[in-house]
Formats: sequence, C-alpha cells, structure tokens
Amino acid sequence: MARFFVLRKHTFIILFWLVFTVAIWINFQATSNGYTAVFQTFVITATSFIFTHFLTTKLLPKALRSKRMGFFLIQATLIIFALSFIYSLIFTYVKGSSDTVLPPDFSDQIPILWKGFYLALPASFLINGAACGVKFYQEHGKIERDHILLQQAHLENQLKLLQDQINPHVVFNILNHIHILMRTDTQLADYLLLKFSDILRYQLYHCNQNTVPLDKDIEHIQNLVEVEKLRWGNELDVKTIWEISSNKAFIAPLLLVTFIENAFKYVCRLPGHKGHISISCMERDKVLSFYIENSYSDVLSYKKKDGVGGIGLENVKKRLKLQYPGSHDLKIEADQNIFKVTLTLNLAEYHEYYYS
Repeated sequence: MARFFVLRKHTFIILFWLVFTVAIWINFQATSNGYTAVFQTFVITATSFIFTHFLTTKLLPKALRSKRMGFFLIQATLIIFALSFIYSLIFTYVKGSSDTVLPPDFSDQIPILWKGFYLALPASFLINGAACGVKFYQEHGKIERDHILLQQAHLENQLKLLQDQINPHVVFNILNHIHILMRTDTQLADYLLLKFSDILRYQLYHCNQNTVPLDKDIEHIQNLVEVEKLRWGNELDVKTIWEISSNKAFIAPLLLVTFIENAFKYVCRLPGHKGHISISCMERDKVLSFYIENSYSDVLSYKKKDGVGGIGLENVKKRLKLQYPGSHDLKIEADQNIFKVTLTLNLAEYHEYYYS
C-alpha cells in the first residue's frame, strides 16, 4: 500500500513536468527554429524544476514543521524573482527569430531585460505556486496522519494508565481476603486462592487487548463477586442476574470491575443492619445493560475523603469517554441510602483477541 502511494506521487510529478515541458515547447516552436525551441524548452524546464524542487522539498517542509511560514514566504519570493530573471535572460539572449536585434550597449539592453522580467513574473509565480500547493497538501496530510498516530498512542497510554490503576487494587483486596481467611478457615482460603488464580490469569494474559469477549469479562466479574460473597457471608445479601445472549460481543477489559469494587467497599455494614447489593448484567443485540445498587450510610460516606466511588469512578468515566465516545450512557445516583449505577453500552464485534 505504501509503495502504491509513492508510485502515485511520482507519477503525478512526472506528468506535471511533462505537460509543462510540452506546453513550453509548443509556445517556443511557433517563433523559433527547432534547435532553438528545444534549447529554450530544456533550459526553462531544467531551471524551473531545480528551483521548485528545492522550494518544495527543502524549504516548505522545514517551514511547516518549524511553523515559520512568514520566513518561507520571503524565501519563495526570492526564488520566484530569481527564476523570473533566468526566464528574462533566456527570452532576451536566446534569439527566437532573426528579426530580434539587441542594442550593442548593455545599458540599452537593461530595459529589455526588465520587460522580460516583468513578463516572466506571472509564469514563475504560477509554476512555484502550483508546485507549493501540491506539496503543501501532501505535507499537511502527512502531518495530520502523524498527529493522529501520536494522539492514538497518547490515548492508548492513557487507557493503560487508567487500567493499571485498577488491577493492583483488585489484587490487593483479594490477597487481603485470603490472608484473613487463612487464620480462620483454611479450606475456604484454599478455594479463594483457586479463584484468585483464575482472576490473576485473566488480568495477566487476556487483558492486553483493546477488547475482550464479553462472556470472559463477565466470568471474571462473577469470580470477584463470588470472592466478596464468601468473605462477607451472612453480613450481606447479594443478588445477581447474568444474561449474555451473544458470544460475539466484545468489551473493553476490566471496565465494570470498579463498580463491583465500589459496591462491596461502600455497602452499609452498620451493626444491626444487613447490607444488600443487587447486580444485573444483560446483553442483547450487542447492547449491554448493567445495573448495580448497594445500600450505604451517609455517616460512613461522609468519613471517606474521596466520597462514594471517588477516584475509581472518575477513571471509569475517563475510559468510557476515550473508548466509547457517544456510544454509552452512564447514570450515577444516590437516593434514600441507595447508591445506584446504570450503564448502557453499545458493544463492538471486531476484536483482536487470542488465548494464551
């Protein structure tokens, strides 16, 4: 593909100068003999190519990248004047017909040179202007492509940073759960360790892609919920609904983890009060409807410096804005000691995913 664009670019340049040469020759051969017309055409084409090539391949790209277009305009003007002066010399001293007679004194030839210079200015301006216009279009397109690639790299790095802020938090919580259970229930700790192995495998080997299969990501979330349910036991009432109708739906990895983490982190567990968490995750026709709610206490939330959700929710909002612009709807509500998160997401089908 790259070779095709290079070939097309060179073909256009060759055709441009070929048409220019033919036009110049047709003009000269009407007033000059064959050899003189060929010589005039060759000199004008060669000098025009050299000057415009230097202007468009050396000066213009440098000016665009250094953003010194004012200085470039001065350089372009000087080149146009120089090329016009060369045209004037050719028109004056390369005789087009036997009727042309120059004064013997150089001082008397100056007005003729000036006349030729003025007449050559429009042609020189059009040649350099057309060449610069084409080159500017090409360079501007190249700069735009480079800018898009840099912007894409920046977004990927930003997304990686946001995702890395989530993974250590999840790992820390699970290890902390296992550490506590090893003192009280080794059998349960052993079971949770196996769950942790599955969670860690998913995060290490299957989250390096832009998107992952939705069913695999939901399975990872179910493991997290299972770990939390086993940890808190009868202190929490956890209800879940999982309905995934398509195995071709793909989602950004670990996007929903923060909602699960926050629900168990901020759920109300005051003495004498049994907290509850409800999770609903349904997918139909590549549209994901995710809902989670948890009971919380104004007193406990007030003590949190970052508020309910805090940094984690801000990270999710940034990821949604970067990865699903215009294709998601996120609502976060807190009403009557119930914290609710509703997310509607249009999922992708294209993916770059593989199993290790």
